[in-house]
Amino acid sequence: MSRPSALSTHILDTASGRPAEGVRVQLWRMQPVPALLAEEHTDADGRAGGALLPAERFRPGRYELRFFVGDYFAARGMAGGPEERYLDVVAVSVGLREGQGHYHVPLLCTPWSYTTYRGS
Repeated sequence: MSRPSALSTHILDTASGRPAEGVRVQLWRMQPVPALLAEEHTDADGRAGGALLPAERFRPGRYELRFFVGDYFAARGMAGGPEERYLDVVAVSVGLREGQGHYHVPLLCTPWSYTTYRGS
């Protein structure tokens, strides 16, 4: 059975062991030409305002999530200026298909590393 598709995300600051509040997140559709679809700041739970791409606006294709983690860690004294940061903007490229249900992309990060996966 096909399920409606949507996309959401959240960020965990694994250096401090808590949700990453206030991180700017952008969602770009990359085809046919790159276009910014949504921009949010994460809430106290590290979530970017519900679905960045709700089911009613969903279209299959290649998307990119951009997480502005350098600014987040710099504001907490854990990263220097833009030229000194190891990580600044983390871009996660994902291919989304129709009927696959909810896509959730968590980002676990520190000023020096990150990991992601398809969550639920």
